[in-house]
Amino acid sequence: MKVIVMGAGVIGVTTAWYLAQEGHEVEVIDRQPGVGLETSFANAGQVSPGYSTPWAVPGLPLKVAKWMMFSRHSPLVIRPRIDQAMFTFMGELLANCTHKAYDINKGRMLRIAEYARDKLDSLRDETGITYDGDQKGLIQLFRTDAQVEHAADDMRLLAESGVEHQLLNVDEIIQYEPGLAHARHRLRGGLRLPGDQTGDAHIFTRRLAELAAEKGVKFHFRTQVEAIEATNDSIIGIRTNTGRFTADRYVLALGSYSPRFLKPLELKMPIYPVKGYSLTLPITDEKRAPTSTVNDETYKIAITRLGDRIRIGGTAELNGFSLRLSKDRRKTLELSFKEMYGGGDLSSATYWTGLRPCTPDGTPIVGPSPRYKNMWLNTGHGTLGWTMAAGSGKIIADQISDRQTEIPSLDLSLDRYL
Repeated sequence: MKVIVMGAGVIGVTTAWYLAQEGHEVEVIDRQPGVGLETSFANAGQVSPGYSTPWAVPGLPLKVAKWMMFSRHSPLVIRPRIDQAMFTFMGELLANCTHKAYDINKGRMLRIAEYARDKLDSLRDETGITYDGDQKGLIQLFRTDAQVEHAADDMRLLAESGVEHQLLNVDEIIQYEPGLAHARHRLRGGLRLPGDQTGDAHIFTRRLAELAAEKGVKFHFRTQVEAIEATNDSIIGIRTNTGRFTADRYVLALGSYSPRFLKPLELKMPIYPVKGYSLTLPITDEKRAPTSTVNDETYKIAITRLGDRIRIGGTAELNGFSLRLSKDRRKTLELSFKEMYGGGDLSSATYWTGLRPCTPDGTPIVGPSPRYKNMWLNTGHGTLGWTMAAGSGKIIADQISDRQTEIPSLDLSLDRYL
């Protein structure tokens, strides 16, 4: 069976890989000159199933109000603009800020993220692929007693989902992350997730694409999707700037840009681009560098060891499709790093931004289209595309191959919004 995958980020490439493993003829279309050059290029570097948490949490409206009024380094920035899609997304996000919705959403996210981590482990064992990765766990760092207390809710859900976790005191944190010793006075505790991992998503995507090409996957770069052509219930072709492509099955994996191609097909996809930033810098002092990866809960900043480099990533900005690099957001990344570690050369850091395709409930959209029988959707992973890539790619490949998925997947599809 011939399958076209639209999008060559980490989601599209892992989907293509698993489809090729099933024996399908696969072609991948992307507007960039290579794979993984947009949202997958310089993300936080975390494969973090245990930290898979929806942004829509109980109490979020009050938190946002405090951040916007009192914090120069707010984890969330909303740029004023006339944008109906942004207003709709924010309204749907707030509607999910209930305890019931949070439990449902986090449970779904943990399910696919844990599965994806296991698939990544298997893929790494089977292929020997390397990507500046490690498997030493993640620590969520708490600066206040209130943050420690609030961790109890997450620990309950982690326990219910069978996710290994440990609540650490400050001494225990420093045993795992000696580079935090000088920041001892800033810490109150931490939540360690030993099953979480690290790795460079762009290197992974590039090397997996090479392996996929060896299996016969064809990549069409500098190929811009212009329209998806359809009849009443089927996709009949993809029109691009380089010509028309046809297949038996189609997979949409275009991240934040996915909704604009579904809108003419009368399918509403509740995805909004949430902008994130990162700094990548060389290590200058091993004694003040991360061993693995941590999340600074106060600023929602991830600090990750990637070989001989450090990746500092995070923040959330609602500003449409703007890719302008903000000086203020850089200061927030730098502040968190200097307060926690400091063993890297910020003056030579590479500053980057990307658009995360976020859904209001935090769960990605993975599964068949509700209207077109030969199209599948694999998008909306938000900040967790790298974490969930292998799992969502395998789910799509199994569904297209008429194979039973290895985890429950019906509630991951677009149908949940209808």
